[in-house]
Amino acid sequence: MSVRSMTGFAQVKAQVNERLSFTLSLKSVNHRFLDLHLRMPPDSDALEMRLRRLLKDRLIRGHLDVALTLERTGEAGYGINRALVRGYLESFRSVAREFDLAAVPDLNAVFKLPGALDNASGSGAGDDPELHAAVIAGLEEAIRKLNEMRAEEGRSITHELRERLERLRQATREVEQYRDAVLRAYVEKIQLRITELIGARAESDRVLQEAALLAERSDIQEETVRLETHIRHFLGLLEKGGDIGKKLDFLLQEMNREANTLLSKTNGVAGEALRITELGLAMKSEIEKVREQVQNIE
Repeated sequence: MSVRSMTGFAQVKAQVNERLSFTLSLKSVNHRFLDLHLRMPPDSDALEMRLRRLLKDRLIRGHLDVALTLERTGEAGYGINRALVRGYLESFRSVAREFDLAAVPDLNAVFKLPGALDNASGSGAGDDPELHAAVIAGLEEAIRKLNEMRAEEGRSITHELRERLERLRQATREVEQYRDAVLRAYVEKIQLRITELIGARAESDRVLQEAALLAERSDIQEETVRLETHIRHFLGLLEKGGDIGKKLDFLLQEMNREANTLLSKTNGVAGEALRITELGLAMKSEIEKVREQVQNIE
């Protein structure tokens, strides 16, 4: 399976019969879950439920706006809701007389009232089986187009992620090369500190023992090994594809934790080991940039 972005757009237009056609639009952006928002014609509850079930079956995550509009042509014509229009006009004239106003009702405004005009064959979707079947088929096509666009953007994101993960891997391997430098730096630091406290009487064996204990607590190998493991897992998920966005985000949290620990262990170390701080900060920057991209993966 391919990696898919959560951003995309698709539109389908279709003719149901000689009098009726429709336009169906899908627009998606990133979201933690599948968040559906449907704008439907009046009297479309049954059709809306079918559309929701289909969308939940085919999509995993994303904020999705769905808009269905119907266009009726031919001799369908419009009917007037006379009771509604009559009530509005009577109220209008009553208020005009009460306040002694020379006002004339605007028919354009009247006809814009909800329910004032009714299409002769129905303004909503109702329970028309022919319409329902056509819209369901249209949604299948729209989902296919949407996923094609999301997959295309997903390929672009995957390419960038691979490049950034390779830089992260190189930085991790370079950090590993400075393990010995970190140990030497800690030995020198401890020896200097003990000499300051008790003078030249400090025993070299004691210094080495203390340095070894401190170096063991500050060994960065565990962090670099875990980072390598997380990177391999991350790249493996990209290869596998599918709905991997949440898994990738979790791995990035773990990588960031290892980078923070690595920096804390080498804090205050001088000499060559200072390079670890530069590399650690670069790693955190790469991880953050990767996270920005992963937020848009399904």
